[in-house]
Amino acid sequence: MKPMASPTLLVLAAGMGNRYGGLKQIDPVGPGGETIMDYSIYDALRAGFGKLVFVIRKDIELRFKKAVGARFEKRMPVEYVYQELDKLPPGFSVPAGRTKPWGTMHAILMAAGAINEPFAVINADDFYGSEGYRALAQHLQAGTTDYAMVGFVLRNTLSDFGPVSRGVCQVNDDDFLESVVELTNVERDGAYARNTDMAGQMTRLTGNEVASMNMWGFTPRVFGQLGEQFHKFLERSVSDMQSESYLPSMVNDLVVAGQARVKVLRTKDSWGGITYRADRPRIAENIQRLIGNGTYPKSLWS
Repeated sequence: MKPMASPTLLVLAAGMGNRYGGLKQIDPVGPGGETIMDYSIYDALRAGFGKLVFVIRKDIELRFKKAVGARFEKRMPVEYVYQELDKLPPGFSVPAGRTKPWGTMHAILMAAGAINEPFAVINADDFYGSEGYRALAQHLQAGTTDYAMVGFVLRNTLSDFGPVSRGVCQVNDDDFLESVVELTNVERDGAYARNTDMAGQMTRLTGNEVASMNMWGFTPRVFGQLGEQFHKFLERSVSDMQSESYLPSMVNDLVVAGQARVKVLRTKDSWGGITYRADRPRIAENIQRLIGNGTYPKSLWS
């Protein structure tokens, strides 16, 4: 296979941060005011990614560009795309009273006109570690048509301060994804974990499951598949005020239908995320530890 050009990094930064209580994407965690995105993009640049595309909302545009985007616009090509409620396919409209975003599948669709090369997808408020970016860059530059997912140990992705959403995966012996189920209320349960669904049904988990943290690798072919899946989602759920189109569920449907293969790239790096405001000090402490052992310089961009 012919090696591909440098891949693009697509950063999902339109989340409202309801549980966190603020615009967590631009909260500093580093000693020089760096955000989690700074460390993610620093790792991606070192791994060989060549362009940035941010998915944001219009109402945070000026703050976001000033606090985050301006750091990178002189270092590499940067584009912004906007996730808004009314950006729907023909024939659909926003139900009166809906304020909830349409989810990660919809967010990625917003970038269809900005990306023509293999690309990775990350959450703006998740700290993934450098190993996953290296693995994704190598996979995306290999010219394969397979998609990819960086897999983390579920136990290492949970918050100490409340429930979180996680994509729990089944992986075959060849490290290809067999299925991924989005669990929306996962929390620690002693040495284990548990999920409680909307009906109050509790499922015990070992904590060793492979978790999807929305760190994916795709080719542009996925936009057509996303469009079809999102259309089906709207047909089913457009009138449900709380419905969201989760990317892991879309990938699961493609894998089960035999329309895509997803290589699971395992990483030994620790994942860290800010779901609740109380998560932030722990992330800042981890950044300081990584600076101390030489993983990152004290000032990323000086």
